[in-house]
Amino acid sequence: MDDFINTLKQNGVDVDGALERFMNNAAMYKKFLGKFANDPNYEALKSAVAEKDCQKAFTAAHTLKGVCSNLSLTPLFEPVAKQTELFRAEKFEEGAALMPQVDEAYKSMADLIASIQ
Repeated sequence: MDDFINTLKQNGVDVDGALERFMNNAAMYKKFLGKFANDPNYEALKSAVAEKDCQKAFTAAHTLKGVCSNLSLTPLFEPVAKQTELFRAEKFEEGAALMPQVDEAYKSMADLIASIQ
């Protein structure tokens, strides 16, 4: 178990914060990390941005932000949190401009999680 925890920490994940939420149960945390790839909110965010739908983009970004927060995926949480606030303020173009950063962080976290499963 320690190997996956160390790998996550080395990649900016707040494992200590996550383990607090998961009652210090590393196996449960790892199980929920494994469900990350099936979460539909990243794809919904990409679609909403492509459609230029600020409300849908806000909803998807906000929900993805919550998932990232619960799993302590800080490298993805930070750009999605900024994006969420821009969409909330109806600054669609500014929020959409963060998609390359969100895409990169999402891919990084998805690859990281896949490597520890």
